[in-house]
Amino acid sequence: MRVEQLSDTWTASSRAMASVITITMAQRASGEVDLDSSAQRAFDVFRDVEVAATRFDPSSPLMRANSSPRRWHRVPPVLFRALEEAHSAYQRTSGLFDPRVVKDLVSLGYDASLNFAAGEVRVGAPAEVLSERAPWWPLFRAHKNDVWLGEPVELGGIGKGLAVRWASEILSSQLSDFLVEAGGDCYLAGRAPDGGPWRVGVEDPLGGTTPVAVLSLSDRAVATSSIRLRHWRAGEHAVHHLIDPRTRRSGGEGLSAVTVVGSDPANAEVDTKVLFLAGRENIAQVALGHGLAALWCDVQGRVSYSPAMAPYLEWQRS
Repeated sequence: MRVEQLSDTWTASSRAMASVITITMAQRASGEVDLDSSAQRAFDVFRDVEVAATRFDPSSPLMRANSSPRRWHRVPPVLFRALEEAHSAYQRTSGLFDPRVVKDLVSLGYDASLNFAAGEVRVGAPAEVLSERAPWWPLFRAHKNDVWLGEPVELGGIGKGLAVRWASEILSSQLSDFLVEAGGDCYLAGRAPDGGPWRVGVEDPLGGTTPVAVLSLSDRAVATSSIRLRHWRAGEHAVHHLIDPRTRRSGGEGLSAVTVVGSDPANAEVDTKVLFLAGRENIAQVALGHGLAALWCDVQGRVSYSPAMAPYLEWQRS
């Protein structure tokens, strides 16, 4: 854990889940609680989720369950909870959020060795003939933390959102003002160190150094789904990691990123996926229909947002 202290701000950072995790608190809290201890407990949440739910370690509890999904597996409590949350999100979104994308991602070449920075080309390609995917009905035995998956699953996005939620719950038991940020997903509690709302810059998914927007928030979560980093070429096809379960191919035609503000980090993360898969032509209608506070950037760099996002929007790039 790396700690930095300024006159009004205490910040600690660590790395987990392929992201830099940052916790920021106001120095005014330092006389009331042990900030180092509180932050360490929050960081431990991210490591626990990573160890239990990574798909890049064949010995992880998730991958052991994925290796034979049609039998019962006893899993750690944190993984059991994450799988229950993933199934709840699947039901809430009528299957538009579907974690059963492991085989689709691997077929496109997305495994632990894929080097995004190098613009690597993989031999995989989108399948031409697709069978209809049956509904997902995992089984749970809560008294034993046993799960029966039915099919392999991937928990990367929702896992990070859940880690932000659970870490924030730990901090909120002692603090009213803090920020937890993990690779684009964050929760902003109470007031910023200057006494006003927290301000969050929305990163330019096309690589520009200036944010496309600045949000002003208090007691809200923010999540972003973007293809800025995780895109590559599979054979002759340009692909990315946001898979549409209806086609089993990279979805979200015409979009490069979607940001959602909500009350819960995991739910906001799921909502970004649903909106991204709506594509540029339909995202405004879907966001309006669900009353979501959303901001999105298309592949030409144009920024749009839903009416529910307007109260949080402090600045937008012209």
